[in-house]
Amino acid sequence: MKLNIISGTDMPNSKALEVSEYIKALYEKEGVEVTITDLVDFPLQDVVGGKYGQSIPSVEKFREPVLEADALLIIIPEYNGSFPGILKIFIDYMPYPSAFVKTPIAYVGIAGGAFGGLRPVEQFQMVANYMDAHQFPERVFISRVQDMFHPIQGILDEFQQKLLESQTQGFIKYVNALKRG
Repeated sequence: MKLNIISGTDMPNSKALEVSEYIKALYEKEGVEVTITDLVDFPLQDVVGGKYGQSIPSVEKFREPVLEADALLIIIPEYNGSFPGILKIFIDYMPYPSAFVKTPIAYVGIAGGAFGGLRPVEQFQMVANYMDAHQFPERVFISRVQDMFHPIQGILDEFQQKLLESQTQGFIKYVNALKRG
């Protein structure tokens, strides 16, 4: 199984990237091949002015690991009650309509507040549903991420950490079942 984790923000040294790195290690322990796509590296300067439908080599190279993956795990931070704009721009420059058709996707929401990114994950799920993705129902939400997440220990709340580990195991089974048809 090839998993691509998308760190859903372009904020340098973000909590989303810390969470992505931690979760990458969880999947690698299970024998999954994992890459991380950090949206901080998205070639935004090459799409300024709305170059939709054009061949943009830097964008094509950037999105390649995502398109080659068997499954996606998207770490979505909450920005102003929604998901970050760079995540939408990235999605808008994916091949349409084929980019996410029948692609298994799991979600981890993170936020500084009490709801752990529930709102942006649900909003993004509407986009992924429109794009015909297979959405894994076990979502994980890390509330007060600045206090409740440690880059080595994981989620400091034991129950939430168990939910993350359950999601990891369940998503691997889900993807494998979908691959078997």
